[in-house]
Amino acid sequence: MVDATIRGMSLEEKIGQLFINHNNDYSPEYLDGVLENYHVGGMRYRPGPSAAVQQHIRYAQSKTRIPLLVASNPEMGGAGSCDDGTFVSTHLQAGSHPDKSIARKMGQVAGVETAALGCNWAFAPIVDIHYNWRNTVISTRAFGNTPEIVVERAKEYFDGISESATVCAIKHFPGDGVDERDQHVVTSYNTLGYAEWNSSYGHVYREMIGHGIQSIMVGHIGAPELTRHFRPGTEDRDILPATLAPELLQDLLRGELGFNGLILTDASQMVGLTQAKKRKDLVPTTIAAGCDMFLFFRNPAEDFQYMLDGYKSGVVSDQRLHDALRRILGLKASLGLHKKLPEELTPSPEALRLIGSEAHLAVAAEIADKTVTLIKDTAGNLPITPETHKRIRLYGISGGSDFTRADPLAYLDTVKEELEIAGFEVHLFKTAEQREAAGESGVNFMTVISDEATGDYAEKYDAAFVFANVKGFAQEAAIRIKWSSPMAAEIPWYVTEVPTVFVSLNQPNHLIDVPMVKTAINAHAGTREAIRATIQKIQGKSEFQGTFNENVFCDSFDTRL
Repeated sequence: MVDATIRGMSLEEKIGQLFINHNNDYSPEYLDGVLENYHVGGMRYRPGPSAAVQQHIRYAQSKTRIPLLVASNPEMGGAGSCDDGTFVSTHLQAGSHPDKSIARKMGQVAGVETAALGCNWAFAPIVDIHYNWRNTVISTRAFGNTPEIVVERAKEYFDGISESATVCAIKHFPGDGVDERDQHVVTSYNTLGYAEWNSSYGHVYREMIGHGIQSIMVGHIGAPELTRHFRPGTEDRDILPATLAPELLQDLLRGELGFNGLILTDASQMVGLTQAKKRKDLVPTTIAAGCDMFLFFRNPAEDFQYMLDGYKSGVVSDQRLHDALRRILGLKASLGLHKKLPEELTPSPEALRLIGSEAHLAVAAEIADKTVTLIKDTAGNLPITPETHKRIRLYGISGGSDFTRADPLAYLDTVKEELEIAGFEVHLFKTAEQREAAGESGVNFMTVISDEATGDYAEKYDAAFVFANVKGFAQEAAIRIKWSSPMAAEIPWYVTEVPTVFVSLNQPNHLIDVPMVKTAINAHAGTREAIRATIQKIQGKSEFQGTFNENVFCDSFDTRL
């Protein structure tokens, strides 16, 4: 099938197979243009309601001569693949309990829900190692900070998702988690020496390749010492991200690690790649270096032409092009796509009943109960109940709105509701900006500080809860708490006044910015299931079972106090 398909393809169709399109539009006209003009080999799409996503995929498969690889990012279960998918667990959460089957359940739900949409390719699991606590690209997206936990949980996730008709792309070779920066905005580097890399990241990749992983996503991550191992004397200025480095893709990944599956780039608009070369050069150079597929056009007409020109000029050899095509079509054949009629490539609308189902939400609730983690309670503040501490001052920290344009503090509605259901009387703090938006006049950050930090604080409130849901992923080189103003009234100055509980719904490294809090909890997720489980545990109605690693203390003594 593979060889016969290649023989029957035009040059333009061959070039098109190298691309994975990012579908920014659900309209048939948009898809017609992408498929007719660029003949893409795969696609990812902007998440939306499951019914719309499934119909979008169904139309795409009906209009393409060669079946598509349809990818999604099911790193947390069905969430991320469609708006109504089930958030089961983050990778860190799945590594924060002795029960390794948590990762398998996350993979199982991910597989069932994404297959119901018509997806067949998962850009997961993530096999990076979170060595540097300052690294926030993968702080919640790595299973842990040792090769052993990463290998164990990644295999479980892979086995779970493989129960559905899905292949996986592990990421991000040669390994994130050493540098603190985010390659969405800058090239980052894995600076480990050859021997140290081999015993850590190399061990992970050998294990996963041996376990049957079908594809590997390459990060825009340079590896100076690995490059110099294969290319002695390489100057600093000549160190390239792995997506452009044949010594890392061919000598190391194909050669020493023996990987014979498909290699794809990470998103090509990421500045970790785009700052390395001119676009017209980097597009074909990724394929020439050893990648088989190119993730996302920046400008479809330009990038397609750059790849075509690169082939015609010899940057991409005929052998390299056909080697890539064999792996692309081979991956499709392994899924049996060539044996199905177009209408069989996407499930019926009936399959959508599995997405966000009660059974999957029950899995999420069970995992939340197991993984909510008490980092410290050095002042013995817990338990806190409505009977002992009725009046709660509730603070929310979000870091502000991000590219999703969603309300960054919407989670506080769920927190407040769950606290009130538990019987607490909740007093929600509002910043100066929020008060002005509500119509108050004469408000500024100094007046808020003056109003909030009064001597009768402990007479008004019995305890303070701070729920942080700080993201910023892909927009900042590093993520820290950003308060609403200088000396902000929500900063936990009140720890000396009332028992204070700090809960993170996302990042595990917040103690570096709130070392004064004596009770810190990592709930891992802003879902209702995680918030409810946390409030149950704060009250002592359920035991904390989650575990944590030393990264949470951020290499500082005061975070432990």
